[in-house]
Amino acid sequence: MADRAVPTLAAEDHVCAACGIRYADLSVGDALETLAGLPQRYTAAVAEVPEPDRSVRPAAGVWSVAEYVCHVRDVFVTYTIRLYRVRTEEQPALEPMYNDLRAARFGYRERPLAPVLDDLAAAVVGFTGEAARVRPDGWDRSGHRRPGEERSARWLVRQSLHEGVHHLADVATVASGVAAAGGMNENRPTGPA
Repeated sequence: MADRAVPTLAAEDHVCAACGIRYADLSVGDALETLAGLPQRYTAAVAEVPEPDRSVRPAAGVWSVAEYVCHVRDVFVTYTIRLYRVRTEEQPALEPMYNDLRAARFGYRERPLAPVLDDLAAAVVGFTGEAARVRPDGWDRSGHRRPGEERSARWLVRQSLHEGVHHLADVATVASGVAAAGGMNENRPTGPA
């Protein structure tokens, strides 16, 4: 029985209906080039959101701007480690991220975003540095998270780019929703849970 708290990984040839990314059309080089500019894009997007509104969830079950930015930072840290393991080990078993658990346990909503954005920039540099170490014949090396969820080093780059681009759009959507609701609402955090 599959762990219900862990969603199924996107396929090697995933197409995202929401953001339009098509993994099969995305070369590793193009993905890494786009990744390099993501930290600046996140910094600009966060700057558009008034600081008190960065922790507001626009609706139940929808993360705040702060939560999305912290999550994306953690994606790049986690995927750096996953890529290293796929590059250096035979068929490693990759730990799930447990996104909601991380958000709750590490207080993503209460994080000041300036240091998180710095950490995001460092994580992207770390990830692209690890990708540069993959040999040309190493992109088909793979790891798995659950039985039947084998994913290649190439997929790890594509998936990390997808996470970064997709959640950048989520940040804009959440910011718009919070602004439309007038900022302050019942979804503002009240303290540690």
